[in-house]
Amino acid sequence: MYRTAYCAEFSAKDIGKTVKVCGWVQKQRDLGSLIFIDLRDRTGIVQLAFDENTDKALFDLAFSTRAEFVCAAEGKVRPRGEGAVNKNLPTGEIEIEVTNFEILSPSATPPFEITENSDVKVETRLKYRYLDLRRPDMQRNILVRHQIVKSARDYFSDNGFLEIETPVLIKSTPEGARDYLVPSRVHPGSFYALPQSPQLYKQLLMLSGFDRYMQVAKCFRDEDLRADRQPEFTQLDLEMSFVDQDDIIGINEGFLKKIFKEFLNIDLELPLRRIPYAEAMERYGSDKPDTRFGMELCDISDCVRGCGFKVFAGVIADGGSVRAINVKGGAAHFSRKEIDKLTDLVKTFKAGGLAWAKSGEELSSSYAKFLTEQENSAIYSKTGFEKGDLLLIVADRKNKVVFDALGALRCEVAKLLGLCKPGDYQLLWVTDFPMFEYNEDEGRYTAMHHPFTAPRDEDLEYLESDPARVCAKAYDIVLNGTEVGGGSVRIHRSDVQARVFRAIGLSEEEAQKKFGYLLNAFRYGAPPHAGLAFGLDRLVSLILGLDGIRDVIAFPKVKDASELMTECPAPVDKKLLDEIYIEVKESDK
Repeated sequence: MYRTAYCAEFSAKDIGKTVKVCGWVQKQRDLGSLIFIDLRDRTGIVQLAFDENTDKALFDLAFSTRAEFVCAAEGKVRPRGEGAVNKNLPTGEIEIEVTNFEILSPSATPPFEITENSDVKVETRLKYRYLDLRRPDMQRNILVRHQIVKSARDYFSDNGFLEIETPVLIKSTPEGARDYLVPSRVHPGSFYALPQSPQLYKQLLMLSGFDRYMQVAKCFRDEDLRADRQPEFTQLDLEMSFVDQDDIIGINEGFLKKIFKEFLNIDLELPLRRIPYAEAMERYGSDKPDTRFGMELCDISDCVRGCGFKVFAGVIADGGSVRAINVKGGAAHFSRKEIDKLTDLVKTFKAGGLAWAKSGEELSSSYAKFLTEQENSAIYSKTGFEKGDLLLIVADRKNKVVFDALGALRCEVAKLLGLCKPGDYQLLWVTDFPMFEYNEDEGRYTAMHHPFTAPRDEDLEYLESDPARVCAKAYDIVLNGTEVGGGSVRIHRSDVQARVFRAIGLSEEEAQKKFGYLLNAFRYGAPPHAGLAFGLDRLVSLILGLDGIRDVIAFPKVKDASELMTECPAPVDKKLLDEIYIEVKESDK
């Protein structure tokens, strides 16, 4: 047996006991007749002491150790000497007087120091991820992730859910993000896909009579990466039968209340706030609104309709809108150069530019001279613009551009002004999403979530005549401006599913080819059902107060979907390609 306990589990109550420990050398301190080694494992550090009473061979062995050597030690727990107590360590009152010591494995000099919050380039950390994961902050992150998963399993099991695994090699379903494809050796020319979610399988489990399902599911999407997105990610996935939207929201609010109490000592007040999608867009310019600060959008289209400034009047005439956010007290914080940076930001969302006005010692504006005094006064009155404020305005023929630009702008301004305080957690549900969105490139409507989401009962009559008017029984849970989960009530009637497929341009033949197994299953009695999936990586990172999900994933990918440590993806031998009947063409890039 290498150890009797982990390094940080010893305390003054163990004084006099003979114990065994093992781990990595954090630091060796040679004081001549004394050598101290800080030995580290995933719980923390304990001090090993070698002195004049130590066997010379062991003393010399201790002298030869360096950082990251793997060592085992046996000895007696004793109190530290007077003045040597370290109150910053859980084991700071004691040390182990070593009577036996062994170097289990030496270490080369690591490329960076294994310390808390080490300031090392991300690329270096990920190339040597196995070293990066030794750092205490990273180990805490992974531990919290484990504890949250365990808490989730306990909660859903206590509420009657069964954990059931669904396949990882599935049929490609191209009605969503891009699939990762896996060629079949025994079926030449055919491919599996890696699941973007267990969506259809969990619906089939509801048809199978398992009325409460959950799974910690690995999912894959071949799409561009961001701070909160990876090509492979983990969902806390669940589905329920004989429920409506309120039931599924209620069970998940209970889960959130549990983990917020356990991990943040925060008592969530339930029920959580709910706002419809349309209201979220009108007020915050986003379907995942951050409500920790104000700066809500204000529609000033009526104030400038028919005005002499074509930038404003023209977009309104074309069916667009002019909207603003008022940054209270912002005039003193944003110079013309900084406003130009905000202009560059809104342009990334296809906005033509950013109009502005600020009231400092005197009023300055990029547009006010083109408007009448009455028109300017109307804008100031409607937006509450006062001395010291900064007004930021976006106009466009497409409301989506206005919403996207101002939604991102208010979050960026809040970040620059430090309006989001640590420990402030704002949760809400966004409901009543549009059922469809129009894809101009394909010239058809597509499902905003997925085509298995049920339309609201009151909107069924518009499926054929006015698809843009139809809202879905869909809901997202949003935490501090980040979507951490989403789901919907599912379609359980074959006739409604067929109508939705037609609305997105799928013929009966195409629907049968792609989803025939689901449609056939509906013929044998489908219960009303609904589900939700939490993005586990996002949820854990937000609870830990991290900026992205990379530091809660043991071995993440980088922006180009590669892994720096193993250098994958990588070419494979031609023999392997021949076995799956694939030939690689030379890339034009």
